[in-house]
Amino acid sequence: MADEPAIARRKADHLEVAASGQAEFQRPTLLDDVHLVHQALPELAVDAIDLGTMLCGHRLAAPLVITGMTGGTADAGAINRAIAIAAARVGVAFGLGSQRAMAEHAELEATFQVKDVAPDVVLIGNVGVVQAQAMGVAAVAELARKVGADLMAVHLNPAQEMIQERGDRDFRGAIDTIARVQDALGVPVIVKETGCGISAEAAARLRAIGVAAVDVAGAGGTSWVAVEATRAAAGSAARDLGMELWDWGIPTAVTTAICAAAGLTVIASGGIRSGHDIARALALGATCGGMAAPVLRAYRAGGSDGARALLERVVGAIRTVCLLTGSARARDLASAPRHLGPELRGWLASIGGGTGAANP
Repeated sequence: MADEPAIARRKADHLEVAASGQAEFQRPTLLDDVHLVHQALPELAVDAIDLGTMLCGHRLAAPLVITGMTGGTADAGAINRAIAIAAARVGVAFGLGSQRAMAEHAELEATFQVKDVAPDVVLIGNVGVVQAQAMGVAAVAELARKVGADLMAVHLNPAQEMIQERGDRDFRGAIDTIARVQDALGVPVIVKETGCGISAEAAARLRAIGVAAVDVAGAGGTSWVAVEATRAAAGSAARDLGMELWDWGIPTAVTTAICAAAGLTVIASGGIRSGHDIARALALGATCGGMAAPVLRAYRAGGSDGARALLERVVGAIRTVCLLTGSARARDLASAPRHLGPELRGWLASIGGGTGAANP
């Protein structure tokens, strides 16, 4: 449509590039460096394994979050509603994409509304920290209220913005903004990266202002630097810079261990592709694993039922890994015997990130 807001066109581009897989990191999450030890005598019944997980005061049936993807277009609205229904049926949390679009264009609000079709879903709202600073705490609270958010993610994406045409360039005041939002908002706040991970230094600063939970969104899945590089015009400075920094970020396994060692509640996302990946993240100290692109692709292939089938397979795999490690509860994976491979151990040794769980 000729009068379609520019932000809606950008969101549509983001969806297509992310779904296509052409903007994936070229280096791994390092979750493959987490080797859980097989227990031939688990002394457990699979149906008795407890996957129930508390996330910021909300109980999930399994330690899984569908992390924020989209909103702002008709297609995005249909995706949000269909996947929210699937999430509610499986008993896992669902995150919206950035609500900046509805803040700037009231007519796009409906594309973020899911509670009418999935009233029981644990819903995570979403706003960028730069936008939160500009609009003020009251407006952020209104975004949460309008969609019925149970939790609110404040996202950090400086690397993506540096590649995006007319993206944000001034990131001063972010920590103060997060502190104000957290103090004034009526729902718990999750600080969320968008594909580059959260460092030990950032984790310490967040802990110092009382942040309890983070979505680390580490390197290894969809690179939003790469998404913007793919969108940029051929031969442009943005395309060249994005190609240069395509793999920028902290691997998901590393940032998960770092943030867990800092005492934060961790959603481990960024290249999570299976229940086995989530189990390995839980072994590093995560509370939940987060997925986005695989769920989007499952929806594209089979609608809400396709997304639900994927979620059920992921949950089933977590349950199986629990059995095979002798873990009666999902949270027991944090103390299950495991071996860390050399690259992950090297990262954690060099940056003082610990081992992320009880058994080194």
